[in-house]
Amino acid sequence: MSTSAEQSLVDKLVRNDIKEMVAYQSARRGQTGGDFWLNANEAGGNEQLTVSLDNLNRYPDFQPKALVNGYAQYCQLTNEQILATRGADEGIEVLIRTFCESATDSIVICPPTYGMYAISAKGHNANTITVPLTAELQLDLPALNAQQGHCKLVFICSPNNPTGNIINRDDIIACIELFKDSALVVVDEAYIEFCPELSLVDMLATYPNLVILRTLSKAFALAGLRCGFTLANPAVIAMMSKVIAPYPISQPVAEIASAALNATGLKLMQQRVDNTIALRATVIDFLDQQPWVNKRFSSNTNYILFNTELAESLFEFLTSQGVLIRNQSNQLNLANCLRVSIGNKTEISAFIAAVTTFNQQLATKPTLENSSSTSNF
Repeated sequence: MSTSAEQSLVDKLVRNDIKEMVAYQSARRGQTGGDFWLNANEAGGNEQLTVSLDNLNRYPDFQPKALVNGYAQYCQLTNEQILATRGADEGIEVLIRTFCESATDSIVICPPTYGMYAISAKGHNANTITVPLTAELQLDLPALNAQQGHCKLVFICSPNNPTGNIINRDDIIACIELFKDSALVVVDEAYIEFCPELSLVDMLATYPNLVILRTLSKAFALAGLRCGFTLANPAVIAMMSKVIAPYPISQPVAEIASAALNATGLKLMQQRVDNTIALRATVIDFLDQQPWVNKRFSSNTNYILFNTELAESLFEFLTSQGVLIRNQSNQLNLANCLRVSIGNKTEISAFIAAVTTFNQQLATKPTLENSSSTSNF
């Protein structure tokens, strides 16, 4: 805990806007404990990996060749179109630092969406313009059109986190067209391995203002590795390379990530995706049987969002049972919404068992129902 003298010094030196800033509440920051972690969209289970610890006295390559080669081959792009980063989060931050003048330029976000776009902008003292998704959770193109000339970056998450749905491809392309002379359109494809046919990577050759974010955290089951990629035209990558840290990818990370991109690693990833999709269908069937679920959102990802007036009591009960899911009720237009990740069979069984116990207690203790809650759906 900080002393009063330490706090006084920090308060004197810190930027005023940072004093009032609310930090992004990641799953590990906002929730602790638990036996079954279904709150961070992680892959279930854990791969047994080995890595060489030789030459750790040497700095790694700025962009490890084997890693960039592997991802270039995976995406069918050239090395010059790829920047390896510490997770996709670093890609977000470097884009903002590279293209937005502090205290002058703006980014556009389309909530409900991933919270780190706005947090990263705030950290750089860039402005954030909010253009909410429509009631159908799609882009509001007329509202985006009104922002031409007022922003440098437009962030679109597809599949979208936390809703799980795909943003219409034609609408994204229309958005890219709208900003082709004034802004970069950044499409976050963190979950694209669960629906690879819907990627926009094939559009990079057509649109110089398109940027795509990728990660190994989800389908590749390497969240703890912190390895992501920014895909863009070589001119964008060259500018970002000036701003990013000099050694963003450590040698052990590069070695493990490169192995995940070889033929064996890609086969394992696809098997994991197939298993996740099958488990997702099981959870969908289970949620559809619950009378208190007002709406279950469609999902092209490894998580499911659902709306219930019992959101608060269900969330608290599951937590008490060691089953951690994510409460998304503070997101724009997502009141009373919970999100459950599709982990492994053991984790999903624990979730279903805990919900079944909740239902049994609900039947005997009606006071569990949060009658004061209201639904947007």
